[in-house]
Amino acid sequence: MKKDPISLGLGERAISRNPDDVLVAYGLGSCLGISMVDPSTRVSGLLHAVLPGAANGISSDDPVSQKYVDTGIVGLLEAVVKEGANKNRLIIRIVGGANMLIAPGMANAFDIGTRNMETARKTLQRLNLKITAEEVGGHTGRTVHVYVADSRVTVRVIGEKERDI
Repeated sequence: MKKDPISLGLGERAISRNPDDVLVAYGLGSCLGISMVDPSTRVSGLLHAVLPGAANGISSDDPVSQKYVDTGIVGLLEAVVKEGANKNRLIIRIVGGANMLIAPGMANAFDIGTRNMETARKTLQRLNLKITAEEVGGHTGRTVHVYVADSRVTVRVIGEKERDI
């Protein structure tokens, strides 16, 4: 019997090493789905981050921190390492970051997707982590799946087929 995927809502993260698990973040628009996978230990994590930066004083172990790209990435890294992942083996993939609010004359200040990606890149660089693959930007929503059994990560754009990244 096939297990239902572990679905992440806004500002949630999930960590697993169970080969039967599939982690999924549906309908990512400006939000980011950030996955960290250690292919040797099969420890896999997924974060569904909503906004670029946390307010001062939020620590990465506060559940609210998962809503934000900067503190969410730190918390995801801490969680996968605690579960047995090796930081130096992590494969990091990012999906989402679309500009979903399109209107003539709209300021880029409303482009949360671009700001989320800029924050993700800066945060990962500060942590000395490299992005292995990304499918970001544009104006369409995406869904990301993390298959724990084989460390695969897929993306599906609305109206298209699911494919590996």
